[in-house]
Amino acid sequence: MGRALFLSGVAALALSCGGSDTPSAPSGGSAEGRTIAITATGVTPASLTIAPGTRVLFVNHDTRTHNMTSDPHPEHDACPEINTVGSLGAGQSRETGNLNTIRTCGFHDHDDPPPAGSRWTGSLVVR
Repeated sequence: MGRALFLSGVAALALSCGGSDTPSAPSGGSAEGRTIAITATGVTPASLTIAPGTRVLFVNHDTRTHNMTSDPHPEHDACPEINTVGSLGAGQSRETGNLNTIRTCGFHDHDDPPPAGSRWTGSLVVR
């Protein structure tokens, strides 16, 4: 009886923790309103205002790789949460870490830094 009760408990736990075949959305639900698009002409939007705790999704729509990092160049230490984006090949996307601190975080393409690559610079305003 004890073993049967144990096995039925394990089965119930397995069923309650079962997943689905549907992939989960990025943190914070839909990426709408928290996405930076990277194209051959630059980043859009160049400035994005978000709530504390938000992650921002960077999507590379360009045909070349972009290495998105925090300001300032070359230290990249003002907002290290941005550095998790890193190098994105064509068609790739990746989120920042949770941006918890109220501040303005500048970002840029490390491989094409300002001023020459100023079209791939922007800011995330956390408030």
